[in-house]
Amino acid sequence: MGQNQLLQLVLAALIVATAITIGINLAASSAVQANKDAVISDLYQLSSIARTHYRRLVALGGGGYSFANFKIPKAFVENENGTIEHKKKGHKPDHIHFEATGKNGIDPIKIEARITIDEIELKVLKSKTKKKKKKKK
Repeated sequence: MGQNQLLQLVLAALIVATAITIGINLAASSAVQANKDAVISDLYQLSSIARTHYRRLVALGGGGYSFANFKIPKAFVENENGTIEHKKKGHKPDHIHFEATGKNGIDPIKIEARITIDEIELKVLKSKTKKKKKKKK
C-alpha cells in the first residue's frame, strides 16, 4: 500500500470513530431527557389525581377540600420512569409536596413538586448535568 492510501485509511477510521462517539453521546443525552420528561408527566398526572381527591367529598372517599389523607396510587409509587414519594408528612390542607426520582441510570434526576388546587410548581433538585458549585478554599 502506498503512503497516500494509508493516510486515507487512517482518516476514514478517525471519521467513523468520531461519528460513533457522537452518536452514543446523543443517544445517552436523549435517554436522560426522555426520562426527565416522563417523570414530569407522572407528576402532572398525580397532580390531577390529587386535585380530584381535594374536591371530592369526604363521604365519597375524598379530602373534602383538603389534601389531607391523600395516598399516592401504587402505579405512581414506583414505575419504569422512577419513584414518587411524599416529601413532607402531615400535609397542609391547601397544598401537598412530592419528590420524584428518575430511573435512567446515567444521570438520575430528582424533582420536587408542590401542588395546590390552582397550580403545580416543579423544582429540579438534582442532576449531574447542572453546573456544580465551586467550593471556597
